[in-house]
Amino acid sequence: MIINVCFGTRDLARGARFYDAIAAELGLVRYMDTGKAIGWRNPTMGIGLAITLPFDGNPATVGNGVMASIAAKDRDQVDKVYALALANGGSDEGPPGMRANGFYAAYFRDPDGNKLNAVAMP
Repeated sequence: MIINVCFGTRDLARGARFYDAIAAELGLVRYMDTGKAIGWRNPTMGIGLAITLPFDGNPATVGNGVMASIAAKDRDQVDKVYALALANGGSDEGPPGMRANGFYAAYFRDPDGNKLNAVAMP
């Protein structure tokens, strides 16, 4: 079982603004802030998302083909998360809509280029 997804960032404060906005909409809370990493999680399940300045001191890079999916409660929340992502420095990778396999999703990148999607399952 995956308990956390962590993305590298080049700017912790900028990343925090982006993820704080999305986390608030999803009901996630900050559970960690070390000054080099910040994490958010569902308070009842413990599953989390984090950003970090890379431990090795090298610049954070984007993993080609890497994506984290965020569960949304419904289509409206997918739309809200997508709008928050774009309003907080994210970029579009596919607007909200029905997908071929029957779920509703929106795709976006965080300010560092990491790819995510918000999805509401049928």
